[in-house]
Amino acid sequence: MDDSVTDSVTDSVGGRPGPVPPPVRWATAAELSSAQLYGLLRLRTDVFVVEQACPYPELDGRDLEPGCRHGWIERDGRVLSTLRLLVEDTPDGSALLRIGRVATAADARGQGLSAALLRAALARCGPAPVVLDAQAHLEGWYGRFGFARAGETFLEDGIPHVPMRR
Repeated sequence: MDDSVTDSVTDSVGGRPGPVPPPVRWATAAELSSAQLYGLLRLRTDVFVVEQACPYPELDGRDLEPGCRHGWIERDGRVLSTLRLLVEDTPDGSALLRIGRVATAADARGQGLSAALLRAALARCGPAPVVLDAQAHLEGWYGRFGFARAGETFLEDGIPHVPMRR
């Protein structure tokens, strides 16, 4: 992974170039301004805690890990879509990458923002193994990006999830 601040990403539909979403921005927690951090955490709380009516500890400490990179798309200073990319150690001592906290504001959905973010994250990952825990209803969507089910469905905070790997 490099530490560039922005990546340009084009979305495509049916093989034709689509609209170009705003650039994907990347930063560690230490590089984020307080306003940017607030925007990322507010969006995640709005989607995962409020909209999905799922009270859980959104602030889990992982956002501050040195290997964590926050990716987001904003317009006019408002965070519209976000995800985080984590480095995890495996039992054999190798590392793999984990994508999580993928969220898009309700009024910004359907614009390809999550897809643009996911493509940018996967480009940063290169050939490294990547895992995520998808909400079960999104298994097919993540499959479009090369992810495949890697285990049994499980409940996390009352929501069915599927472990996936690419």
